[in-house]
This record gives sequence, structure tokens and C-alpha cells, in this order.
Amino acid sequence: MAGCRGSLCCCCRWCCCCGERETRTPEELTILGETQEEEDEILPRKDYESLDYDRCINDPYLEVLETMDNKKGRRYEAVKWMMVFAIGVCTGLVGLFVDFFVRLFTQLKFGVVQTSVEECSQKGCLALSLLELLGFNLTFVFLASILVLIEPVAAGSGIPEIKCYLNGVKVPGIVRLRTLLCKVFGVLFSVAGGLFVGKEGPMIHSGAVVGAGLPQFQSISLRKIQFNFPYFRSDRDKRDFVSAGAAAGVAAAFGAPIGGTLFSLEEGSSFWNQGLTWKVLFCSMSATFTLNFFRSGIQFGSWGSFQLPGLLNFGEFKCSDSDKKCHLWTAMDLGFFVVMGVIGGLLGATFNCLNKRLAKYRMRNVHPKPKLVRVLESLLVSVVSTVVVFMASMVLGECRQMSASGQIGNDSSQLQVTSEDVNSSTKTFFCPNETYNDMATLFFNPQESAILQLFHQDSTFSPVTLALFFALYFLLACWTYGISVPSGLFVPSLLCGAAFGRLVANVLKSYIGLGHIYSGTFALIGAAAFLGGVVRMTISLTVILIESTNEITYGLPIMITLMVAKWTGDFFNKGIYDIHVGLRGVPLLEWETEAEMDKLRASDIMEPNLTYVYPHTRIQSLVSILRTTVHHAFPVVTENRGNEKEFMKGNQLISNNIKFKKSSILTRAGEQRRRSQSMKSYPSSELRNVCDEHLPSEEPAEKEDLLQQMLERRYTPYPNLYPDQSPSEDWTMEERFRPLTFHGLILRSQLVTLLVRGVCYSESQSSASQPRLSYAEMAEDYPRYPDIHDLDLTLLNPRMIVDVTPYMNPAPFTVSPNTHVSQVFNLFRTMGLRHLPVVNAVGEIVGIITRHNLTYEFLQARLRQHYQTI
Repeated sequence: MAGCRGSLCCCCRWCCCCGERETRTPEELTILGETQEEEDEILPRKDYESLDYDRCINDPYLEVLETMDNKKGRRYEAVKWMMVFAIGVCTGLVGLFVDFFVRLFTQLKFGVVQTSVEECSQKGCLALSLLELLGFNLTFVFLASILVLIEPVAAGSGIPEIKCYLNGVKVPGIVRLRTLLCKVFGVLFSVAGGLFVGKEGPMIHSGAVVGAGLPQFQSISLRKIQFNFPYFRSDRDKRDFVSAGAAAGVAAAFGAPIGGTLFSLEEGSSFWNQGLTWKVLFCSMSATFTLNFFRSGIQFGSWGSFQLPGLLNFGEFKCSDSDKKCHLWTAMDLGFFVVMGVIGGLLGATFNCLNKRLAKYRMRNVHPKPKLVRVLESLLVSVVSTVVVFMASMVLGECRQMSASGQIGNDSSQLQVTSEDVNSSTKTFFCPNETYNDMATLFFNPQESAILQLFHQDSTFSPVTLALFFALYFLLACWTYGISVPSGLFVPSLLCGAAFGRLVANVLKSYIGLGHIYSGTFALIGAAAFLGGVVRMTISLTVILIESTNEITYGLPIMITLMVAKWTGDFFNKGIYDIHVGLRGVPLLEWETEAEMDKLRASDIMEPNLTYVYPHTRIQSLVSILRTTVHHAFPVVTENRGNEKEFMKGNQLISNNIKFKKSSILTRAGEQRRRSQSMKSYPSSELRNVCDEHLPSEEPAEKEDLLQQMLERRYTPYPNLYPDQSPSEDWTMEERFRPLTFHGLILRSQLVTLLVRGVCYSESQSSASQPRLSYAEMAEDYPRYPDIHDLDLTLLNPRMIVDVTPYMNPAPFTVSPNTHVSQVFNLFRTMGLRHLPVVNAVGEIVGIITRHNLTYEFLQARLRQHYQTI
């Protein structure tokens, strides 16, 4: 018994663990929020599906290609451009809706509380003001938490999930209409509720949902509203539109269309082409100018002036005309920027480490409990944040002299931030005239206004105030990110980093005497350093910040700072989005594998235990396979038998399978014969004579060609099994892994569709009598195909036969068993594959590779096993 258990542990090393928790697999540990004891590591789960980015070139698709001409191709391309434009416009309108109501609720809240504070400061009833602020914040946060209970996927920023989707992983519910509604209203309430979160991150998720749903013209949430729109019924088109929507979300949030395009490229999409680049950029431009047009018209009444390009505007950085020594930045400042990048990377790594520990604690102690506990946690964070903000503003602030003139801009027709705009958001709690409370100015304002204060306020902030503000904001933002509310991380990171940068500028000015320093530049570099240390983005974040500042001269310092921050942070841990992807157990594929992974080959990482179907299979076999396995694709194979002729006698099913195998095997002689037959159709008698001369004489039926002889294998006799029989536990290794000639791949969704529509024929009929389905009929149920367990198949005769050959993919990408892992990885990721069969030199399938076989954790485990066998 002990030996049996030991062998079981040895055989199932990758799917179970022997020890104290031998009944729990790593996937179950991930779902439960638990980790392995030794490495404290969450392994990628196997219940995530991949997207079908590769086209299935089957007979229905070829029929569509036959009817396709240049006119239809241009029409299809025109419809795609119109869809991209519509996605951009809708994303911009979503951003407008969120911004309008956030601004409305925030002004209402701060207006009531500020009036109460001013009155109670003389009457001594500040506790009443605190209760009013708590009432507003708790109400808004409670509504945001309730929306997340309705759709749990709406929690967080959504960027990790969208990154997974663009990487090729199908995250359940991530692009549904209900997710969009809960996300939009949830982030509206969470930002208005005073939590240290931003609305820019969720805008990326919202844009991606718009991109996924709008071209479908239907929704599972609104089943009765459907349009007959035959385009874009595939994962390939859907992921392209999601890329465009995510880029539009970035463009709407920051007014950075080029940065949005680069974000979609850098953060997710593994498959990219020039045509997609143009469409994504056009979508980003559409979102930016839609939001700009409406915001400028609503706030300034000047429709068509385009003064507010994004939800977050940094304003124009410009030295005062009266200060001749001021420069935005000099070459000597680059040294300080590098140091700030190092510090930003360290702070970002600390932030990520703390947040990861908090997330693991929530997975173990909060998520398994009733959902009400999550709401209570959100309310607890809201109470603590509100009390800290109120007490810090009342007690810890210093009264600073207000700047009389700090002209930042002088042209009202362009995007400018005037001194009146900055000074209007200063708070004078308990301070005399012409002074302001610096801590209240940062805490008692919307986060965007606080960022503008740090960027453009000519008056100084106390170093003590900046240090306290940074410490409090750092800890509360780290605690907040991950609770059950829609929340973004861009703006809190920018605000936290801006305080750090402004603190550095004050120290250099006041204590070192560097009078040429422009505080706004150091605040911007500090924001870039901290944000880069948290999210570890480089190219796209550089362009986003340049476009947001509208100052190209900041390109070099921002790029250097972000690179240094990323390198420093990567030395300790991953970016915050990659950490949360790992905590969810999503099998994300990196850009490339490590060099030492090339010691492995495809045969080392493939899965040799296959579940397959035959070209002609009985319905009872298909139903049994679909109901007893969770695989999403099945190789279509035929067996190599030495006594095929005897099997063909008296059994139509076996005969059809063997005939299909013989007809699908390509030989040089057969190909020459086919070409010669086609050449005989030419009128030249001389050409016909040449063909006749090279035509081989008809061979006896008993003689087999050379390739057929190569297909004969060592294991004889083969099991006398029919294709409708299930594997037996008594089989030997040779019987279980007998040679199988590979003919193609067929998806689970395709098999279910064939069963639902009754595509089959009886054994007494020819397979030509089987009904044929068109491409539109095969894709009609996309993207949610019926579940085999929910279908009533009692009307189908289980002895009927299904010919799957017209619907399988006869030419999927394949690799040799000797292919190095780097080549396998690049092919799989670049082409957006879901399954990669491993086929040997004689056309036999020996295994299959999926996304889970290429994850970093799986490759590391195989590499350790490889070292042990050397």
C-alpha cells in the first residue's frame, strides 16, 4: 500500500501534493487562497481558458473565403473602421459620465463639510463636521461595495485582468455589460467616497469592455436585445477590439492617444500588426477628442475649443517671467533624477511587497467568509481614511503664505493652469487671511487638484507636511488597493510621488541652496519615479506623461527616471499588476523565456496523455468524452493497424476511418499522379503523351506504398478496439499510448454545436448524407456556447455517427518533439495559439502543448527535473 502511494505521488507530481494536504491540488490551493508551504508560491491555475486567436481553416470557413471578393473585403474593412470609431466615441462618453458625477458629488461633499468646518471652528463643534464627512464617505463606499458584490470582477482597477485578456487568457466575466455598469458606477462612488483610489485605471477596463461588447450587438445581460450583425464572431476580432478599447481608455483618462496605443502594445497584446496599430491609434484619438469636446463645452461653454484633453490634466509647466534664474531642468538635475528614480524604485518595491501580503491575507481570511465581510472591510478602510484625513487637516497642517502671483499660463484658448485655478483650491482651515493650511489643501481636495497644487503652487509646502502626507498617503493607498471596490492606482501613485518630489525640491532649495530648481519639475519626476516603481511600465508611461504635460523637453528626464525606477524595483519583486495576476493564478506568458530554458525541448514539456476523437465517431463516444473531460480541443486521429483490411470488412464505421486516413496521406507518387491528371486537361497532345509516359501502372491493391510501410509500428497486435469504446484501466503502456496518425484539431465548442444541431448520419448511410453547417451557423452561439451537461440529447440516437472532418482544423501549427522551448514559446505567443500539437517525423501525434505548459512555474519545475536526470 505504501509503495502504491509512493508511485502515485511520483506519477502525479504536477497535479497533486503528498503530505499534510495530499487531497488538495495547487489549483485548489489557489482557489482557496492558500499557498505551498515551502515556497509560499501560488501556482497557475488550470481552469483558465485561452482565446482562439488562430483561425480555424475548416470547410465552412473555406466556403466563406470562396464567396469573398475585393468588394466584400473592402466592406468588411470599412465596417471594422466604423466599429473602432464607435468604440472610441463610447469610451469618451463613459469617461465624461464618470468625470461629471464624480465632480458633482465631490463638490457637494466638500462644499457641505467645508461650510460646516468654518462654522464649527468658532462654535467648537468639529465633531459634527467629522460626522458629516463620515456620512458622505460611508454612503458612497457602501454603494460601491454593493456593486462589487453584484459583479465581483468589477473590483480593483481591472488592468491586471485586461492585461491577461490581451495576453490570450479568457478571464470569466471580465468583458460583460454587467461588469461595465458595476465598474462605472462603482468607481464613481468609490472616488467620491474619499478613498485613496483613482478613476483612470478603471477607465482602461471600461474601454476594453466597450471594445469587446459593442461590435457584438448583443449581450447576455440583455438577452432580448439582439441584432443580426454577422461580423466579428471570433476571439481574434474580439481581442483586437479589446486592444483598441483599452487604448481608448488610457487616451480618455490622460489625454494621451499615442500613450494609449503604446500601453495596449506594451502591457498585453502578444499579436500585433501594422493594420491593428492604425486602428488602435484612431480609436484612441476618437476617445480623446470626444471627451475633450464635451468637457470643454460643459465646463467652459466653448464648444469646439478642445481645452481639456483628458480626465487628468497636469497643466503647463512654465517658470515665472519674473524669475530669470529659473529653468525647468538642467543637465546637472539629471543626477538628482537618477537618485530619485532609485528611491522611487525602492518605494515602489516596498509598496508592492506590502500590498501583496495584504492581498494574501485577504485571500485567506476575508474572501472565504460571507460577502458581507468584504463590505465591512471597505467601510472600515473608509472610516480610517476619513478620520486620518480630517484629523491631519485640522491638527498637522501649517499656515503658509499664499502666492500673490504665480502666473502659470497666459493664453486662455489653450490648455493652461492659471494661478487662480490653483489658489481657488487652497484651504484656509484655522489660518489667518492671505495664508492657507498646506495639509488641508492636499487632503481636503480631489486628488487631481492636489496634484496640480504640488505641480504648480508657487508657495512652499512645509517639508514636515510633505513627509507626513507622503507617509500617510503611502500606507492608506497600499491598504486601500485590493478591497472590494472599483479602484485605480495611477492617481494615488502620482499624488504620492509628487509629494515625494516636492519634498526633494524643498530640501535642495532650502538646505542646499540650489536656487535654480523648479519645484514643479521635481514633483513631476517624483510622480514618475514612484508610479514607475509601482507599475514598472516604461515606454507607454513615458509617452503618457509627456502628452499629459504637453512638454516634450521632459522626455529625457522622465524616460531616465522610469528606467532606473523599473530596474531598481525589478531587483526585488514584480510590478503591482503582475503580482495580482500571479495571485489570481492566471497563466500569463512573458515576452520571452530565460536562456537556460533552451535546455528543454518540446518533448520535455508536452502532455503525452491525450484524449482524442476519430474522424468518424459515434454520438455516445463524443458525449462521453465531452462529459468526462474538461479539455477544450481534441486531436482528430486514426490508428495505425497491421490488419486494416480485416477491420474494414463488415464495419462501416471502421471502414470510413481507415478510408479517410488513406485519402489524407500525401505521397510523392500520389501528388505526381494528381498533377499529371490535371496537366492532361491541356489541349497539347504532346503534353498528354508526356503525362501518359510518367503515369505508373496501376498497382495491385495488396501493395502498400513506402509511407504506409513507415507508418507500421512495433506494437503488434493492436488492441481490437472500436472508436466508440473507452480506454481501459487494464491496458498496458503500449496499448494506452499506441501510435496515432494526426489529422487535425477540433474544439469542444465545435463538437457541442454539431451535437446540438444533430449533424450525424447512420451506419447504413454514406457520410455524404450528413447535414452541412455554414460558418454563420457554427458561430451563432459565440461567445457562450452551450454546456454539454445542460443539453438534452435524448432525441439523438447514440449509435449515430458524426463526421467531424469538415469542421476540424486540418492544418494547425505543429512542432517536432525536438523543438527547443524558446522556439515553441515564440511560436505559441506570437501566433496567439491555444493548443500546439507535437507531431513526430512520421505524422504521429505524441503530445500537446497548452499555455499551462509554457508558464514560468511549469518550465522551472521541468528544468529542475531535467537537472535531476542528468
